[in-house]
Amino acid sequence: MAEQEKDSLIKILQSLRRDYISGKFDESVAHENPFEQFRLWFLEVLSSDFVEPNAMVLSTASKDGIPSSRVVLLKKFDDKGFAFYTNYQSKKGKDLAENPYASLLFYWDKLERQVRINGRVEKTSFEESEEYFKSRPYLSRIGAWASKQSSPLRSRFTLMREVALLTMKYPVDVPLPPFWGGYRLIPDFFEFWQGRPSRLHDRIAYILQPDGKWKKQRLYP
Repeated sequence: MAEQEKDSLIKILQSLRRDYISGKFDESVAHENPFEQFRLWFLEVLSSDFVEPNAMVLSTASKDGIPSSRVVLLKKFDDKGFAFYTNYQSKKGKDLAENPYASLLFYWDKLERQVRINGRVEKTSFEESEEYFKSRPYLSRIGAWASKQSSPLRSRFTLMREVALLTMKYPVDVPLPPFWGGYRLIPDFFEFWQGRPSRLHDRIAYILQPDGKWKKQRLYP
Protein backbone atom coordinates (compact mmCIF):
# COMPACT_ATOMS: atom_id res chain seq x y z
CA MET A 1 0.00 0.00 0.00
CA ALA A 2 1.39 3.40 -1.02
CA GLU A 3 2.14 5.97 1.68
CA GLN A 4 -0.59 8.26 0.32
CA GLU A 5 -3.15 5.45 0.63
CA LYS A 6 -1.98 4.70 4.17
CA ASP A 7 -2.33 8.36 5.17
CA SER A 8 -5.77 8.49 3.60
CA LEU A 9 -6.89 5.38 5.46
CA ILE A 10 -5.61 6.77 8.75
CA LYS A 11 -7.55 10.01 8.21
CA ILE A 12 -10.71 8.04 7.41
CA LEU A 13 -10.31 5.96 10.58
CA GLN A 14 -9.72 9.04 12.72
CA SER A 15 -12.80 10.72 11.28
CA LEU A 16 -15.14 7.80 11.99
CA ARG A 17 -17.19 9.10 14.87
CA ARG A 18 -20.77 9.11 16.05
CA ASP A 19 -22.50 10.26 19.19
CA TYR A 20 -24.59 7.86 21.26
CA ILE A 21 -28.05 9.24 21.95
CA SER A 22 -30.48 6.33 22.08
CA GLY A 23 -30.75 5.82 25.82
CA LYS A 24 -29.42 6.03 29.36
CA PHE A 25 -28.85 3.58 32.20
CA ASP A 26 -28.40 4.28 35.89
CA GLU A 27 -28.57 2.66 39.30
CA SER A 28 -32.22 3.55 39.78
CA VAL A 29 -33.35 1.34 36.90
CA ALA A 30 -30.63 -1.33 37.04
CA HIS A 31 -32.03 -4.55 38.49
CA GLU A 32 -30.44 -5.86 41.68
CA ASN A 33 -29.82 -9.22 39.98
CA PRO A 34 -27.44 -9.01 37.00
CA PHE A 35 -28.91 -12.15 35.42
CA GLU A 36 -32.31 -10.50 35.41
CA GLN A 37 -30.83 -7.28 34.01
CA PHE A 38 -29.25 -9.29 31.20
CA ARG A 39 -32.57 -10.97 30.49
CA LEU A 40 -34.32 -7.60 30.24
CA TRP A 41 -31.75 -6.23 27.81
CA PHE A 42 -31.69 -9.44 25.78
CA LEU A 43 -35.46 -9.31 25.30
CA GLU A 44 -34.96 -5.90 23.72
CA VAL A 45 -32.23 -7.32 21.51
CA LEU A 46 -34.57 -10.07 20.27
CA SER A 47 -37.09 -7.45 19.15
CA SER A 48 -34.49 -5.23 17.44
CA ASP A 49 -33.88 -7.26 14.25
CA PHE A 50 -30.24 -8.25 14.80
CA VAL A 51 -28.84 -10.81 12.35
CA GLU A 52 -27.19 -12.80 15.17
CA PRO A 53 -28.73 -11.53 18.41
CA ASN A 54 -26.96 -14.21 20.48
CA ALA A 55 -23.48 -13.62 19.03
CA MET A 56 -20.84 -12.96 21.67
CA VAL A 57 -17.07 -12.60 21.75
CA LEU A 58 -15.46 -15.30 23.88
CA SER A 59 -11.96 -14.44 25.12
CA THR A 60 -9.75 -17.14 26.58
CA ALA A 61 -6.09 -17.29 27.57
CA SER A 62 -3.51 -20.05 27.55
CA LYS A 63 -1.62 -21.09 30.67
CA ASP A 64 1.03 -18.55 29.60
CA GLY A 65 -1.54 -15.76 29.51
CA ILE A 66 -1.66 -15.41 25.71
CA PRO A 67 -5.21 -14.27 24.85
CA SER A 68 -7.46 -15.39 22.01
CA SER A 69 -10.89 -14.07 21.03
CA ARG A 70 -13.57 -15.33 18.67
CA VAL A 71 -17.30 -14.99 18.11
CA VAL A 72 -19.46 -17.85 19.38
CA LEU A 73 -23.21 -18.20 19.89
CA LEU A 74 -24.93 -18.13 23.25
CA LYS A 75 -27.26 -21.12 23.46
CA LYS A 76 -28.57 -20.94 27.02
CA PHE A 77 -28.48 -18.63 30.00
CA ASP A 78 -29.99 -18.73 33.47
CA ASP A 79 -28.87 -18.07 37.04
CA LYS A 80 -26.32 -20.88 36.65
CA GLY A 81 -24.45 -19.11 33.85
CA PHE A 82 -24.03 -18.71 30.10
CA ALA A 83 -23.65 -21.80 27.88
CA PHE A 84 -22.10 -22.32 24.45
CA TYR A 85 -21.05 -25.43 22.53
CA THR A 86 -17.90 -26.33 20.64
CA ASN A 87 -15.21 -28.90 19.90
CA TYR A 88 -13.30 -29.61 23.11
CA GLN A 89 -10.11 -30.10 21.07
CA SER A 90 -10.31 -26.63 19.49
CA LYS A 91 -8.06 -23.73 20.44
CA LYS A 92 -10.67 -22.41 22.87
CA GLY A 93 -11.06 -25.88 24.36
CA LYS A 94 -7.31 -26.24 24.89
CA ASP A 95 -7.15 -22.77 26.46
CA LEU A 96 -9.98 -23.58 28.85
CA ALA A 97 -8.35 -26.87 29.83
CA GLU A 98 -5.21 -24.92 30.82
CA ASN A 99 -6.92 -21.83 32.23
CA PRO A 100 -10.63 -22.22 33.06
CA TYR A 101 -11.39 -18.49 33.20
CA ALA A 102 -12.85 -16.48 30.35
CA SER A 103 -14.68 -13.34 29.34
CA LEU A 104 -17.81 -12.80 27.25
CA LEU A 105 -18.63 -9.61 25.35
CA PHE A 106 -21.98 -8.78 23.79
CA TYR A 107 -22.10 -5.70 21.55
CA TRP A 108 -25.48 -4.51 20.25
CA ASP A 109 -24.77 -1.46 18.11
CA LYS A 110 -28.39 -0.67 17.25
CA LEU A 111 -29.12 -0.22 20.95
CA GLU A 112 -25.71 1.38 21.68
CA ARG A 113 -25.10 -1.20 24.38
CA GLN A 114 -22.55 -3.76 25.40
CA VAL A 115 -22.28 -6.28 28.23
CA ARG A 116 -19.07 -7.77 29.59
CA ILE A 117 -19.16 -10.91 31.72
CA ASN A 118 -16.16 -12.57 33.41
CA GLY A 119 -16.02 -15.85 35.25
CA ARG A 120 -14.97 -19.45 35.64
CA VAL A 121 -15.83 -21.95 32.92
CA GLU A 122 -16.80 -25.58 33.31
CA LYS A 123 -18.13 -28.24 30.95
CA THR A 124 -21.85 -28.89 30.83
CA SER A 125 -23.06 -32.40 31.62
CA PHE A 126 -23.12 -35.09 28.95
CA GLU A 127 -26.92 -35.08 29.12
CA GLU A 128 -27.13 -31.33 28.54
CA SER A 129 -24.64 -31.47 25.66
CA GLU A 130 -26.47 -34.39 24.07
CA GLU A 131 -29.84 -32.66 24.37
CA TYR A 132 -28.54 -29.60 22.55
CA PHE A 133 -26.64 -31.68 19.96
CA LYS A 134 -29.82 -33.55 19.02
CA SER A 135 -31.59 -30.23 18.42
CA ARG A 136 -29.08 -29.22 15.71
CA PRO A 137 -29.78 -29.76 12.01
CA TYR A 138 -28.53 -33.06 10.59
CA LEU A 139 -25.64 -31.58 8.59
CA SER A 140 -24.51 -29.48 11.56
CA ARG A 141 -24.24 -32.70 13.58
CA ILE A 142 -22.27 -34.31 10.76
CA GLY A 143 -20.06 -31.21 10.60
CA ALA A 144 -19.22 -31.53 14.29
CA TRP A 145 -17.78 -34.99 13.58
CA ALA A 146 -16.01 -33.92 10.37
CA SER A 147 -14.21 -30.85 11.70
CA LYS A 148 -10.90 -31.21 13.53
CA GLN A 149 -11.48 -27.66 14.68
CA SER A 150 -8.46 -25.31 14.70
CA SER A 151 -6.19 -27.96 13.08
CA PRO A 152 -4.54 -27.34 9.67
CA LEU A 153 -6.73 -28.39 6.70
CA ARG A 154 -5.12 -29.34 3.39
CA SER A 155 -8.12 -28.35 1.25
CA ARG A 156 -11.87 -27.91 1.42
CA PHE A 157 -12.18 -31.09 -0.65
CA THR A 158 -10.63 -33.02 2.26
CA LEU A 159 -13.32 -31.68 4.59
CA MET A 160 -16.20 -32.34 2.19
CA ARG A 161 -14.96 -35.89 1.54
CA GLU A 162 -15.06 -36.52 5.28
CA VAL A 163 -18.59 -35.11 5.41
CA ALA A 164 -19.65 -37.48 2.63
CA LEU A 165 -18.17 -40.49 4.42
CA LEU A 166 -19.89 -39.54 7.65
CA THR A 167 -23.28 -39.17 5.99
CA MET A 168 -22.93 -42.78 4.84
CA LYS A 169 -21.85 -43.89 8.30
CA TYR A 170 -24.65 -41.99 10.05
CA PRO A 171 -27.52 -41.75 7.54
CA VAL A 172 -30.16 -41.00 10.17
CA ASP A 173 -28.99 -40.89 13.78
CA VAL A 174 -25.82 -38.91 14.51
CA PRO A 175 -24.45 -39.56 18.00
CA LEU A 176 -22.78 -36.90 20.13
CA PRO A 177 -19.03 -36.93 19.44
CA PRO A 178 -16.92 -37.64 22.53
CA PHE A 179 -14.83 -34.55 21.76
CA TRP A 180 -17.76 -32.13 21.43
CA GLY A 181 -20.05 -30.50 23.96
CA GLY A 182 -20.92 -27.49 26.05
CA TYR A 183 -19.21 -25.06 28.35
CA ARG A 184 -20.88 -22.84 30.93
CA LEU A 185 -19.35 -19.57 32.11
CA ILE A 186 -20.26 -18.96 35.76
CA PRO A 187 -20.02 -15.20 36.28
CA ASP A 188 -18.33 -13.30 39.07
CA PHE A 189 -18.48 -9.95 37.25
CA PHE A 190 -20.93 -8.16 34.94
CA GLU A 191 -20.66 -4.77 33.32
CA PHE A 192 -23.60 -3.15 31.50
CA TRP A 193 -22.58 -0.30 29.19
CA GLN A 194 -24.96 2.21 27.63
CA GLY A 195 -23.54 4.69 25.13
CA ARG A 196 -24.15 8.35 25.98
CA PRO A 197 -23.37 11.69 24.27
CA SER A 198 -19.83 13.08 24.35
CA ARG A 199 -18.45 9.66 25.34
CA LEU A 200 -19.82 10.14 28.89
CA HIS A 201 -21.19 6.62 28.88
CA ASP A 202 -23.17 4.87 31.61
CA ARG A 203 -21.37 1.85 33.07
CA ILE A 204 -22.93 -0.22 35.84
CA ALA A 205 -20.89 -3.11 37.24
CA TYR A 206 -21.99 -6.06 39.38
CA ILE A 207 -19.28 -7.73 41.47
CA LEU A 208 -19.90 -11.04 43.23
CA GLN A 209 -19.13 -10.82 46.95
CA PRO A 210 -17.80 -13.61 49.22
CA ASP A 211 -21.27 -14.03 50.73
CA GLY A 212 -22.74 -14.78 47.28
CA LYS A 213 -24.48 -11.42 46.93
CA TRP A 214 -23.90 -8.95 44.10
CA LYS A 215 -22.50 -5.47 44.71
CA LYS A 216 -23.76 -2.94 42.15
CA GLN A 217 -21.70 0.16 41.40
CA ARG A 218 -21.25 2.84 38.74
CA LEU A 219 -17.93 3.09 36.91
CA TYR A 220 -16.32 6.06 35.25
CA PRO A 221 -16.89 5.98 31.45
